[in-house]
Amino acid sequence: MQVRLGWKVELDKTPLASMKASLPKGPGIAPGEKSPLVVTFTELDGKVLTTEGKGQGKVMWKDLKVTASVVTASQKGIVSLPRDPRVSDGKVGHVTITVPSHPDLRADLDIPPRYNYKFTANFSGSAGSSGFNGTDGIDGLSGSMGSMDPNNPSPGGDGTDGGNGSDGQDGGRGGDAPTVQIRIALRYGTRPLLQVSVEAAGQQKFYLVDPQGGSLTVRADGGPGGSGGKGGRGGRGGSGGIGTPNGRSGSDGMSGRDGSDGPQGRGGSIIVTVDPQASPFISALHLSNQGGPKPVFRQEPVDPLW
Repeated sequence: MQVRLGWKVELDKTPLASMKASLPKGPGIAPGEKSPLVVTFTELDGKVLTTEGKGQGKVMWKDLKVTASVVTASQKGIVSLPRDPRVSDGKVGHVTITVPSHPDLRADLDIPPRYNYKFTANFSGSAGSSGFNGTDGIDGLSGSMGSMDPNNPSPGGDGTDGGNGSDGQDGGRGGDAPTVQIRIALRYGTRPLLQVSVEAAGQQKFYLVDPQGGSLTVRADGGPGGSGGKGGRGGRGGSGGIGTPNGRSGSDGMSGRDGSDGPQGRGGSIIVTVDPQASPFISALHLSNQGGPKPVFRQEPVDPLW
């Protein structure tokens, strides 16, 4: 349907002269990052076509074949690099794009890892549970009807009072963050890099950070308290019945109290061990442990982490 409407093209029916691939977001990709590919085709008459997605073109990715090494590529042309830098350290990613309907065409693209990226390791506590809302009060009943006959008058019945709404439940306490151990070593080279290990709650994560433009933020904040439940609405008083005289309307019930938000959890302790050679670049490390003790820094030799 899209082809018939002119929104897409079929490559097997399109004469092509050449093709090339690019990463619009830049030539490199950071560990854990994703980046879209764009493939540009030139027809024999010089007309240019691009792929759908980031390229906003008419060429469908299903008409192409993408093979990758070091990096991975989805069938939608999205390239990603494994989050663990040890997988790609010292390697260059590569993608090859071919067109099954045009076996003479091929585009190759090197994708080097980059480390001037703002990485984040989050070990913050979980959010507290939200309190349940209170139940609404029951509306009062209308009073019975009396008589307005001047020869036989009778008063209308009084309406009953509306029921009170119940109170909202208080939110639960936020979860505590674990203790976080950070170790930092320096990777020598024409462009020094920081090898970082972050360990907490039985998990260990590794990062390779270029202090010239890159950073690592480690969070061990206490979890936010859960929101309090809303108090139930008071029931409406029943209307007085019509008569001579009319009955009195019942009073509205009182609305329940809103629950209080839960308290924040405790921030985790953060202990940083940094190699003396890496100390000049410590400003690339950013720490946050709201509700916890002041981070502790230790300067002592740290062997290469991998």
